[in-house]
Amino acid sequence: MEWEIVIGLEVHVQLATKSKLFSGASTAFGAAPNTQACAIDLAMPGTLPVPNEEAFRFAVLFGLAMNAEIGQRSVFERKNYFYPDLPKGYQTTQLAQPIVGPGEIEIHLPDGHRRTVRLHHAHLEEDAGKSLHEDFHGMSGIDLNRAGTPLIEIVSEPDLRSAAEAVAYLKKLHSIVTYLGISDGDMSQGSMRCDANVSVRLKGDEKLGTRTELKNINSFRFVEKAIKVEAQRQIDILEDGGHIEQETRLYDADKDETRSMRSKEAANDYRYFPCPDLLPVELSDDYIAKLRAQLPELPDAKSARFATEYGLSAYDADQLTQERPVADYFEAAARQSGEAKLAANWVMGELAALLNREGLTIEKTPVTAQQLAGLIARIVDKTVSSKIAKQVFEAMANGAGDADTVIEQQGLRQVSDTDAIEQMVDQVIANSATQVANYRNADETKRPKMMGYFVGQIMKASKGQANPQIINKILKEKLDALL
Repeated sequence: MEWEIVIGLEVHVQLATKSKLFSGASTAFGAAPNTQACAIDLAMPGTLPVPNEEAFRFAVLFGLAMNAEIGQRSVFERKNYFYPDLPKGYQTTQLAQPIVGPGEIEIHLPDGHRRTVRLHHAHLEEDAGKSLHEDFHGMSGIDLNRAGTPLIEIVSEPDLRSAAEAVAYLKKLHSIVTYLGISDGDMSQGSMRCDANVSVRLKGDEKLGTRTELKNINSFRFVEKAIKVEAQRQIDILEDGGHIEQETRLYDADKDETRSMRSKEAANDYRYFPCPDLLPVELSDDYIAKLRAQLPELPDAKSARFATEYGLSAYDADQLTQERPVADYFEAAARQSGEAKLAANWVMGELAALLNREGLTIEKTPVTAQQLAGLIARIVDKTVSSKIAKQVFEAMANGAGDADTVIEQQGLRQVSDTDAIEQMVDQVIANSATQVANYRNADETKRPKMMGYFVGQIMKASKGQANPQIINKILKEKLDALL
């Protein structure tokens, strides 16, 4: 039997406001537990919520970036449930009239294909607190610093058909919210969290299978692994003649398995009703038009421009525009050096490897875009070879200064003196009688490969600083003269 996976994602994105959705308490990450929870967050009697206009602005910007309908009248409801980290006994959220309506997003898949995923809606809501289990020896602690932090919950249609597509969708959302500046998207700090609704059905079936919900997955890698594991679990059950229970499940990364948390609630289980403390919020056409004018150049538009303006391949342009700081770094290096393709290769190659090795973001890179542009200039004018340039780059990364400083201090300037190189070529040929004889007796098609030995010896003699193009020209002339 051939099965098809059907996935819909609910992505919670913390908005980068300085204060909470309905109170003036700080949203800064990392404070001591319960030091950023005011009377409103603690649900003290007599307190009243006041909506944060910045949260609405961020939500509208997101909707406009997704080509979505903007709810000009949005209403808050109370979602009632009881949990230790929810002191009010309800979450203030949106159900019937969310601020962002249907939209769409184009995702880029690893095989080069592109797909459009429909957005059902996105709504504003407040975050809950956090339960802490590690340090309490059989008990749990409650930290309410996060309670009331503004979120947008982004709900997709069930349009995704693989774990890889789900990750591509998540990465595209991450790219958009960080380009907009409405969230830092830091999954390790909980700024972006994902619930995955997963079901399977036989290929060709129109009816959706029974779904399970995987809660609070906090990395791209775990999203991919959790979906694969859960889909296979459901397939195994169905192929054994069983049926799937609609439930909420947790992914255990250590055991690489999902396990049941609770039966899946329906909307009526939460007893939604309009929040009596909050009036509907109405947005004017003029307000929305002003926000539309503030939209930055988004990833797809930037990728298309990079391909056109800098002559990059579609793949390179996509890679360089996934993160705005990387795109800005590349563009600065490309413009200053005038060599966009070389800049792209270095950003995606040596620079990416350095950042990965050191566990750094590009904002913390030890090699600035200006320094990289300076190194590229020295490659182009043949002051250094591509091989020696990597040595210069490592020295720059270790704080040795800009490219010109490193080249002069370490004596790395490429040797392009034809007389000096000719002397090295003559010396190597004189010391390689066997290899010269083999070259003379070889078939013409094999000789280019055999030249590698001589080139290697000459580069060794020059400590890697001889110009490879000049070496190859002089060497071929000298060897061919011996035929």
